[in-house]
Amino acid sequence: MVLAQLGTSISDALARMSKATVVDEKVLGECLKEITRALLQSDVRFETVRDVQANIKKIVSLDTLAAGTNKRRIIQQAVFSELCRMLDPGKPAFVPKKGKPSVVMFVGLQGSGKTTTCAKYAQYYQGKGFKPSLVCADTFRAGAFDQLKQNATKARVPFYGSYMESDPAKIAVEGLERFRKENSDLIIIDTSGRHKQEAALFEEMRQVAEATKPDLVIFVMDGSIGQAAFGQAQAFKQSASVGAVIVTKMDGHANGGGALSAVAATKSPVIFIGTGEHLGDFDVFDVRPFVSRLLGMGDLPGLIDKLQDIIPADQQQDLLEKLSTFTLRLLYEQFQNLLKMGSLGQVFSMLPGFSSELMPKGSEKDGQAKIKRYMTIMDSMTDAELDSPNPKKLMTESRTIRIARGSGRQVRDVMDMLDEYKRLAKVMGKMKNIKLPNGKMSDKNQNQTIQQLTKALPPHMLKQMGGIPGLQDLLKKMGGKDMSQMLGGMGLGGDL
Repeated sequence: MVLAQLGTSISDALARMSKATVVDEKVLGECLKEITRALLQSDVRFETVRDVQANIKKIVSLDTLAAGTNKRRIIQQAVFSELCRMLDPGKPAFVPKKGKPSVVMFVGLQGSGKTTTCAKYAQYYQGKGFKPSLVCADTFRAGAFDQLKQNATKARVPFYGSYMESDPAKIAVEGLERFRKENSDLIIIDTSGRHKQEAALFEEMRQVAEATKPDLVIFVMDGSIGQAAFGQAQAFKQSASVGAVIVTKMDGHANGGGALSAVAATKSPVIFIGTGEHLGDFDVFDVRPFVSRLLGMGDLPGLIDKLQDIIPADQQQDLLEKLSTFTLRLLYEQFQNLLKMGSLGQVFSMLPGFSSELMPKGSEKDGQAKIKRYMTIMDSMTDAELDSPNPKKLMTESRTIRIARGSGRQVRDVMDMLDEYKRLAKVMGKMKNIKLPNGKMSDKNQNQTIQQLTKALPPHMLKQMGGIPGLQDLLKKMGGKDMSQMLGGMGLGGDL
């Protein structure tokens, strides 16, 4: 997950505070000292860290708290709210509306990933039912049009540009007129970048903005620069009427926390973060869910939204019925759903109790590689093998060798995949008998559900979720959500 190290450090500080026999000023001071250190190591501005620390102390006045008050809970809530405040500019950004033509102009320094981000933005809204289009008004950088053309083709989004015209404002207007005639409801204009903030860059941005009258100007910023983002965001906001910010390169830099907090300090809303080079490595930035995932508290509403995006409502009941007989084909389908949801680290961070430290650096790629390896092996199996309720029983030596050769893997890889299937089938066998009521449940139903889940879940998974208290918290956070839908979509439910 993004900023995993920061999240782990703060979570560890809160966990040590929670384990203290008595929570007094000394324990609170130690906790705040560790949180302060973690924020400074993430390159958050000193002034911001100082304010966070002072505000937490103001909220958590131990001397004035009534007897019997849960001090640990109050401290945790204060840390959560202050981290949210630190990252929230308190100002919403313009949001395009489907069917209503909108013009969005992208600005930024060279090397920030602006052109790729334009294509990511277009693909995201295309998935939401929009008709996006891309215009390359970057005439400064050699190869800019070719790069945008390549990304637009990959995203299957129409594009416009010119190898001959040198006036970016003219290209932008021509592209605008063309895509308006084609009824595009989201026209994205990529402008030139420079190696530094210079007068020529700001003048060119002003000319393009004057000619196209954009509904939103988005500043694309490199997240690896940390707190230096404050000066950049401030300069662009004053010169180009920036309405929103997208922070890129958040997947491998510890300075990302500093970048996010610095941008928020300029009162510019961050709307997306880039988490990789691929077009799909693009996440909506929403402060409260982001901080919740950062601290290992999960984001169940976000997880359910992801499940609903990949599994249409009319297919959910069919999936639940299929789970009564867990086959390799069904496992293959669930692997496909899991990969569609994004990175494994992101998915696990949405589950309460699964903090970022459970997905160490490097293990996420290993996990995804293993899933793809298992799917390749299953691609070499016959229908009878994929649909058998007990495929291991079918596996003769000759079958195993045939599958290994067909998939280009070793025989032991095939056996590893079958062992994994057997383990998951055992969990599914227990989970399918759990009766989960839809919507809110009574205390009696909750206790029965917790008992069933405790017996069904593997011990290591139960431990990762925080044991019985973790399950209680999970059910509480589900609130009125359809629990069977969530567990079914993840391949963890049935007979509902």
